[in-house]
Amino acid sequence: QKSKNCVEKKKIGLHNKMSEFSAVLTAPVKWAQRKDSLYLTISLSDVKDHKIDLTENKLTFAGSSVDKNYSLNFEFFKPIETEGSVWNVLPASIQMKIMKKNKEEEFWPRLLADKVQEKTNVKIDWDRYVDEDEAEGKDFDTGALDGGMDFGGMGGMGGMGGMGGMGGMDFSKMMGGMGGMGGQDFGDMDDEDGKEGGDSDDDEEGLPDLETAEDAPSSN
Repeated sequence: QKSKNCVEKKKIGLHNKMSEFSAVLTAPVKWAQRKDSLYLTISLSDVKDHKIDLTENKLTFAGSSVDKNYSLNFEFFKPIETEGSVWNVLPASIQMKIMKKNKEEEFWPRLLADKVQEKTNVKIDWDRYVDEDEAEGKDFDTGALDGGMDFGGMGGMGGMGGMGGMGGMDFSKMMGGMGGMGGQDFGDMDDEDGKEGGDSDDDEEGLPDLETAEDAPSSN
């Protein structure tokens, strides 16, 4: 009986661990703002299998960190712009600078449309915080975003894996396919054009002079 109880306890412990791993937690977020932009930090280390999507109104995220699954589904207080908004995955966090759509308005009173969601899931980034009256000329330090990806679709073309707005398009493969069009090298096109130009000049030199042809006596 004692042995059976031990087995049952082990099963329960294993089940609890599996449940903890499979549960999806809300990723911790902190934020700061300037008149034209927001700076968000998802405070998770060693993030794997991440998926990030940014639209005019929402930010969604899914990924794992330290054997736990996390997600986000945020609706912003006001519209933003994906063009010019950038993000980067760092060892200790995921950071992003997001451009506001209306850059002439006053500071937002909060990040999210849902007050309750913001209260429970979002904190102020005091390291980047400035009062609105003192924000002029104090843009964010974006050094952590160097080499990151552009939500608008054309920046960060190194990895391209999770780039928003482009459907994970791989430009290196696309250009490779273009290279397969008869093995054409774009660098060689100039040389070929030059050769063709040279041939064209030679052909023109071989043509009779128009004035000479007109001045020639008629056979009639």
